[in-house]
Amino acid sequence: MVVLRDESEESLNQLFRALADGTRRDILERSLTGTPSVSELAACYDMSFAAVQKHVAVLERAGLVRKRANGREQLVSTDRVRLQRAGELLDHYESIWRQRVAQLDDVLLPKEK
Repeated sequence: MVVLRDESEESLNQLFRALADGTRRDILERSLTGTPSVSELAACYDMSFAAVQKHVAVLERAGLVRKRANGREQLVSTDRVRLQRAGELLDHYESIWRQRVAQLDDVLLPKEK
């Protein structure tokens, strides 16, 4: 697959594992519109600070967010290039499935002549 050529299997697994969790998707969305600190993010969820840190770490390993120190705080920002790449990969998979559904339609619903 041309679209996937430059992605290792482990990189893809990390990417989709990170996106599979609703809390991580929400963190990603919040960091798209600003640069929240991990503390600010933790205040948004009914879980411990450590749990939010772990979610941010999963996103960071997948390359979807970056952290940078600002004094004692860790600021979180979305890596828009990596997020765009994830969108391209999902578009690629969607295209494959649309082709398969179209082929199935051709078999199950033959066109009248």
